[in-house]
Amino acid sequence: MTPRQQFEVTAELEGERADLIVSRLAGVTRSVVSNLFAGQGVGRVDGLPVRRSDRLEQGDQLWVEIPEPPPGLIPVPMDIRVLFEDRDIAVIDKPSGLVTHPGSGTTAPTLAAGVLAAWPDIEGVGAPQRWGLVHRLDKDTSGALLIAKTQVAFEMLTDAMAARRVGRTYRAVCHGLFEFGSGTIDAPIARDRNHPTTFTVDATGRPSRTHYERMERWPSERLTMARVTLETGRTHQIRVHMASIDHPVVGDVAYGGRGPEGIDPGRVWLHAETLRFPDLDGTEQAVSSSLPIELRESLAKLGSGLDGVIG
Repeated sequence: MTPRQQFEVTAELEGERADLIVSRLAGVTRSVVSNLFAGQGVGRVDGLPVRRSDRLEQGDQLWVEIPEPPPGLIPVPMDIRVLFEDRDIAVIDKPSGLVTHPGSGTTAPTLAAGVLAAWPDIEGVGAPQRWGLVHRLDKDTSGALLIAKTQVAFEMLTDAMAARRVGRTYRAVCHGLFEFGSGTIDAPIARDRNHPTTFTVDATGRPSRTHYERMERWPSERLTMARVTLETGRTHQIRVHMASIDHPVVGDVAYGGRGPEGIDPGRVWLHAETLRFPDLDGTEQAVSSSLPIELRESLAKLGSGLDGVIG
């Protein structure tokens, strides 16, 4: 069991948010603090609850379960395709089948190890085991991934992500024929109590919003291609939300979306197509990733659709 440490809010930190105070007093990154609050690893000594957004007063007593530091990340050279790069920021093209960063049960080298090999100076930027990673993509999801090469860029981009100034657009082929041309799925997501490696729509979960726009339909296969934009960024969000409206992503075995034979690309049919983000000069950048070959081949087998957009 992780031992608890006790801290007292100082005069200098009075009035600040609880998550910032824990980060300063415990000497841990904001990503660690986020996980601590999510996992109920922070509390008041007097037993009253504390939320990450609470403003605390001088003398407030907190306990914190500070996790043991993970082992150091070992760089592993990889063939990383860079889509964009300046002095502080890079966007790389993540292939399907590669885990973004180390986690429970992960033993093979991850993309994080390849990022560290490509940019050795990135060590110390952000959180251990995931140096430089501003967000993540699921193992089977391909596409554009945002990297901060400096700490100042990391803080700016994570703040921009929290303020929803980073746009993330995906392309997905889903089961069923979408009745409407566009829509929004506004449904909280939580870890599935019966299957801890998956997630589900649950009233007790975290607020989650996904916007979609119909691009193409194939009535004979009962499939629809959609352009999907994230407003929030929960784990498996697109996959969970699409399954919740009976349009699971093709190839997504975990959420009931195994595709038609010959069309199923052997992976989740989900690609992070475009990232929009501010750079340190305040210029809005837009970077796109082209579809990988297995998804292009899947579209070629589908051919022309009802809306005449593809093929």
